[in-house]
Amino acid sequence: MSKNLFVKDGKHRGVSVFGWDQDNETAIVELLRNNVEWVAVTPFFYQRDQQTVEINVPEEIGKWSRRDSLFIRSIQQLHAKGIHVQLKPHLWMRGGWRSNIKLPSDDAWDKWFESYRKNMIHYAQMAEMTKVELLCIGTELKTSVKKQPKKWHSLVKEIKTIYSGKLTYAANWDGEFELIDFWHELDYIGIQAYFPLTKRKNPELDDIKRGWVRHIKKIEAFSKKHNTPILFTEVGYKSEAFATIKPWEWDSFYGILLNTKSNRTQQLAYEAMFELLWAKDWFAGVYIWQWDTRTPIENTHENLDFSPRYKPAENILAKWYGKPEN
Repeated sequence: MSKNLFVKDGKHRGVSVFGWDQDNETAIVELLRNNVEWVAVTPFFYQRDQQTVEINVPEEIGKWSRRDSLFIRSIQQLHAKGIHVQLKPHLWMRGGWRSNIKLPSDDAWDKWFESYRKNMIHYAQMAEMTKVELLCIGTELKTSVKKQPKKWHSLVKEIKTIYSGKLTYAANWDGEFELIDFWHELDYIGIQAYFPLTKRKNPELDDIKRGWVRHIKKIEAFSKKHNTPILFTEVGYKSEAFATIKPWEWDSFYGILLNTKSNRTQQLAYEAMFELLWAKDWFAGVYIWQWDTRTPIENTHENLDFSPRYKPAENILAKWYGKPEN
């Protein structure tokens, strides 16, 4: 069972988990062994590209598909072990990035948002039914946030009539979180915290910590301005030498070209973050991107991806997650 240190210090000791199955007992025991207390469960919904006017929507809102049922069962299994859940629906597209959606007219934007609203109401109903503790209402939708602020306010209000738990939005680190004007309606300022930290590969711990200074000053001031805690809805580092230069890169050009494996860089990146942020009273915690339950241990020596599983960074998570802040 979870130690539930969250009740003592309010810190989210989280990971974003992928690879759910019908029976997740082994995977959940592994999370508990690493002192994980919060898990982001991430259903994906889909649009083709940045110019697509309407997102795919469920056939019937609140009617669960086989895929939905897999997530519901996983949430139930997590709750049975005392693990808290953030339901974090993600818009996924084959071409482009959801933060740069570009539509030709106000009418097209209205159609897009209505399809987005239907998806979120579907998942708000799932969140209420499963009693998840936190619902993320959007992830990295910068152009919509700028174009449609009134619709976002309305969506928050509608969700609150359905779902009784806590709310956040996952804004990208590079200025999006400063554009949002509905933070006062949410419980956490969610940041996708892929801040650039160093300019060189294979950094030392002090190099990484120096890279955090300006970012910490900015988000601390922002938290105090809005009187709302900061939650890292995602933060992740690949196990490669360039991981702290552009942490957001999925397929690093340098990593592919040079195959610069570095478990040490990943490990130090997490250590620096925890040393500098964990004790801050305005910092509500973190969700590590990502924890893949399907990672084979025999591939770890050549694996450059984000998952800290079977890597030295796993020990950093277990160490920091295992001690109460207060």
